[in-house]
Amino acid sequence: TGLETTYTVTVTRLLSSDNNLSLLTVTPGSLAPAFTSSTLDYTVNVATNVTSVTVSATKSDPNAVISGSLTAGAGVATGQSPPIPLGGPGTSTLVTITVTAPNGNIQPYTITVNRAASTDDTLSALTVTANAVEQPLAPGFSANTLGYTVNVANTVDQVTVAATKSDLNAVMLIGSVTVSAGTASGQETFPLGGPGTQTVVSISVTAQSGGAPKIYSITVNRAASTDDTLSALTVTANAVEQPLAPGFSANTLGYTVNVANTVDQVTVAATKSDLNAVMLIGSVTVSAGTASGQETFPLGGPGTQTVVSISVTAQSGGAPKIYSIAVNREP
Repeated sequence: TGLETTYTVTVTRLLSSDNNLSLLTVTPGSLAPAFTSSTLDYTVNVATNVTSVTVSATKSDPNAVISGSLTAGAGVATGQSPPIPLGGPGTSTLVTITVTAPNGNIQPYTITVNRAASTDDTLSALTVTANAVEQPLAPGFSANTLGYTVNVANTVDQVTVAATKSDLNAVMLIGSVTVSAGTASGQETFPLGGPGTQTVVSISVTAQSGGAPKIYSITVNRAASTDDTLSALTVTANAVEQPLAPGFSANTLGYTVNVANTVDQVTVAATKSDLNAVMLIGSVTVSAGTASGQETFPLGGPGTQTVVSISVTAQSGGAPKIYSIAVNREP
């Protein structure tokens, strides 16, 4: 019989080196560039109101292992992440997926998720205060209403405007005060013009995304003065001041002056309490902006009385206040 020889052949199958993905998706959003297994880096742009994304990845080789922002062990083809929180509007968040082949070879994929900057350029609050008292806006505040009016008393010479941004990341300018991103509110104090004038205050809000700012404006109307009084009143004869009876007081309207029979004229001088009032002394008009005026009045003969009137009309208008001086010339 012949001899028989047995040979043994051992075949070793090498572990897979496949560390590729066959599918990669982000919800919400789309990959740029479009997915291919050989492209490792991607970008996804999402709206400013998106706060998280979910990533799903499928391995080319089910026996590979996925780790990083999502996981899938050997034998599991597809892995899906829990919601991945994003940074605030205008920020980027990096998502990493590492695929480890059965033979240990590693391949990283990355996704940069860009959250759009906020376009919110509105205010959430706006107030005007005078002497620590909040003044009513007309109309009442609304984020989408840009123009307002505030009426204040004539005694108010400054107001403080305070505003709050709807979006913390916007930039606001109140007068000369810049309220940077990250700060919610700011305020500025504005001097007003004189009584009867109008002062316009502007607040601009620029969204995080940039572009032209939104302008809110407040027209502050300072009431006209109602002061129709005098602060001084004199009568002189021959360059000598004559005594008034009673002595001058802003709220006393009627006076008497007695002069010698040799005096045939007197000069009446008056000063307004409010520079913006209008005064009439005889035929002389003292306009707003001029404090004082005077007029010389001829007197009747000895033993007669001459009445001189001074009228003061307040800046706010209305009937004038009449001061009168009865000048008695001795017989």
